[in-house]
Amino acid sequence: MRDHYRITITNYSGAQHYTVTQLMRRYMAGIGIFLGTCFLGGFLAILFLSSRLSTLNAEVSDLQHYQATIKSENEALLIEQKQLKTSVEEKVAALSMMSDELGSIESMIGLTPDPDVALYQRLDTASQTASEKHYMLSAIPSGYPLSDAYVTSRYGMRNHPVLGKMALHGGADLRAAIGTPVYATADGVVELSGKSTGGFGEMIKLNHNFGFVTVFGHLSKTSVAVGDYVRQGDLIGYTGNTGLSSAPHLHYEVRHLHRRLAPGPFMEWSWENYDVLFTREEQIKWDSLAKTLRKQTAVPERQWSQLAPVLPATSS
Repeated sequence: MRDHYRITITNYSGAQHYTVTQLMRRYMAGIGIFLGTCFLGGFLAILFLSSRLSTLNAEVSDLQHYQATIKSENEALLIEQKQLKTSVEEKVAALSMMSDELGSIESMIGLTPDPDVALYQRLDTASQTASEKHYMLSAIPSGYPLSDAYVTSRYGMRNHPVLGKMALHGGADLRAAIGTPVYATADGVVELSGKSTGGFGEMIKLNHNFGFVTVFGHLSKTSVAVGDYVRQGDLIGYTGNTGLSSAPHLHYEVRHLHRRLAPGPFMEWSWENYDVLFTREEQIKWDSLAKTLRKQTAVPERQWSQLAPVLPATSS
């Protein structure tokens, strides 16, 4: 077996001879294999890294898109947060205003504002109390029967202007020109309407809840008929000078269980002056009336207990 090889390289200047031994040949072959392996490994590594780079680029693109989406959602959430903050501030301001207004309403209807009680409980109590007062003011005669009223003669003993002798004046005389509209002072039903057999001339008699009656005398004309139902504030007739009357006016009476009462407290009775009737008119059992209203409106006892100063217990 030969242990060396001769390699001859010829060019234009001549020939050159190289001797390659067996060991050198093997060494060169090893180097060639090594270089080939490195080239192949590098090629495969490049392919792998190229594929990996494409994957990473795709992931980066997805992450950028996700980041843009998150940024957009975050901006939307910030806008919504700002709107919610504004809404909460507006609601807090509205609740504060409502609390102040509720306090005014509570004071107006006779309740003592209690800031320690939940707002909805205060509102419930106030609404129940307001409903009861509204019912009382519409079911029991309240206010004046004329839009512009001036009392010329009050309830009580007086010298009768026509008969010329002392007699009980069972109502109040209100100055009014003939033809002045007369209005119902409470919800009720018409018992009498027309010419009376006494000295009231043309008159109207209304029956109301809880035994109350109102009488309107010396009218020139009536606008309701017997059996008609009327609401508080409805037009029922016009003032005149009929019957035993010395001048045009309206004679107005309030009765309870066939007993004449001074109409002054009833005419002065209103939301703003709610206690006047119960402190000045003591012939009516207001405590019994309050118990009846409690059953009728089914208001909890806790709420009705707050009405005690409004409806004082009195004896007839």
